[in-house]
Amino acid sequence: MHFKVLLCYFLGYLEIEVEGYFIEKFINNCLKRSVFLWNIKRKKSTIMTCNIGIKDFKKVRKILKKTKCKAKIEKKRGLPFIFNKYKKRKTFALIILIIAIAIIILSNFVWNIQIEGTETIDNKELIDTLKQKGLSIGKFKPSLDTKDIINKIRLDRDDIAWIGIEIEGTNAIVKVVEAEEKPEIIDENEYCNIVATKDGVVSKIMAQNGTPLVKEGDLIKEGTILIGGWLEGKYTGTRYVHANGQVEAKVWYTQKERVYLKEQKKEETGESENKYSVNINNFIINFNKRLSKFENYDTIEETKKLKLFSNFYLPIEIVKTTYKEYKNTEITHTLEEAKTIGIERAKDKLNAQVENTNNITDEQINVYENAEFVEVEVIYEVKENIGTKEKIVF
Repeated sequence: MHFKVLLCYFLGYLEIEVEGYFIEKFINNCLKRSVFLWNIKRKKSTIMTCNIGIKDFKKVRKILKKTKCKAKIEKKRGLPFIFNKYKKRKTFALIILIIAIAIIILSNFVWNIQIEGTETIDNKELIDTLKQKGLSIGKFKPSLDTKDIINKIRLDRDDIAWIGIEIEGTNAIVKVVEAEEKPEIIDENEYCNIVATKDGVVSKIMAQNGTPLVKEGDLIKEGTILIGGWLEGKYTGTRYVHANGQVEAKVWYTQKERVYLKEQKKEETGESENKYSVNINNFIINFNKRLSKFENYDTIEETKKLKLFSNFYLPIEIVKTTYKEYKNTEITHTLEEAKTIGIERAKDKLNAQVENTNNITDEQINVYENAEFVEVEVIYEVKENIGTKEKIVF
């Protein structure tokens, strides 16, 4: 049935209104003579509307006479009537033809690159890598060798465990699985030392295997061997082993913050203005003057690529630039307020550096004041396990 409707659309069809007392008889006679009617609707007991093909309409005249019904044409539908309507409008037809040709040509190029699966990898950086390896905006699709691009990226990027490229329409979908950074695992059969990862003062050492080389209270530097991967025996001499154990030390984190007694604070006024431009494959057309009417403002830019279908992007971007006005307000702090603000800022930054704030054993605050600002120094003393295994290289 759907095929017949489509065929009638190409060949042309009519919307007709049939009136008479024997409408059911009219429909039955049409079915017997293979006259295709669709979209039948009853308006009244003696009136109905339906669609019928142009060729079938010639056959229906005899049926109408036989069933004592009348028919009139309401509308003419289908391609023949559309072409007839616009056949004198040559300019319109030419524009349609040019657009159709342009769409066919544009469909052979990549106009959008969609990255999926990235969390730590910067998308812009990855797009630059893809460009170096052969995939970029405006690339001719038949010339793309996605397997070659994938292999080159896998060799070049250690932070990517897997990458796949799918071309759908004018959209290149790049799917990425990021590689997890794993610490070096030293086999139990390999010889190794335990070395310091930070500067600090040893507070506890527990050597399960190997020779302790530091003691409680020793000041150590990063890279110092804490537990040596060997054992000394009176009769066996030096014997290399896989060192095991834990070394706890006091380490210090320091953060300085300067707070001026008079500070400028940005406050949004609530006023904003939008300006639009079109980017056609890096050729920019501005519809407004680029400069904002505001003296002080923040700029927010949004871009939206045009597309005909879900994956049929065009080389056209609509760029919306929003200017948000703000004013600078001067704030005056007392010495005590500036000190409190400085301490809070310093602690926030230190807490982000320390892995476990429960391990903070001491806190020291130093304050320097003058007529213009207050400088605060916050020092955390933290107990941490600072030992890590390192292979012994002979």
